[in-house]
Amino acid sequence: MSAKSLRRYTNLAATIHLLSHRKITLLDPTNWDDRNDAFFLAEYKRQKKANTVLALCFAEAPETYHHWRVFSHGCDGVCIEFDKKALTDAFSGDGRVTADFVSYKKLTDLNSLMSDVSVDHLPFLKRYPFKDEHEFRVVFTDERARDELKQYEIALEGIKRITLSPWMPKPFIEPVKDTLRNLAGQERIEIYRSTLIENEKWKSLASQIGS
Repeated sequence: MSAKSLRRYTNLAATIHLLSHRKITLLDPTNWDDRNDAFFLAEYKRQKKANTVLALCFAEAPETYHHWRVFSHGCDGVCIEFDKKALTDAFSGDGRVTADFVSYKKLTDLNSLMSDVSVDHLPFLKRYPFKDEHEFRVVFTDERARDELKQYEIALEGIKRITLSPWMPKPFIEPVKDTLRNLAGQERIEIYRSTLIENEKWKSLASQIGS
């Protein structure tokens, strides 16, 4: 079943840019942390004889410690939750964009993959240990133009929620919320700080057990 929401783990700078310009940005995947992933995109680019391949990744899965730690670690981390249809609509007018969920494969699948998978599948393949990410990926391919980034207009009403880093110091929370709300203008977006690593309701359980 397809997701209705997709989460983008990013940072405050990217969030401020999105809210200020009403644009979402695809970037070069060359320096992605997962070197296997970066290699697959580079090989896809080589085999397609493309001058530009850009990408942006989202998570279908609910908030996890893994997502924060790997993709948005530090006090300026942000998770932007998009309505899936509003997000994909932003790219719908550009035939150079392909968007799909990532397929996770085991090393034992290699023999079958070599015969069943085409070059166009390469951007959407990932090793099985990453399956809990439930990743949705947007890929831009241009065989002629050479671009470092690509921006697409997006309606802010497509943002369902913005969650601030669980590591953000408490004195920073309200000023950051106010800044983001001002940038959003008339669009009322829910903004919270994640309680993933410190939740008062969860902590209260310890004192109640055995009482």
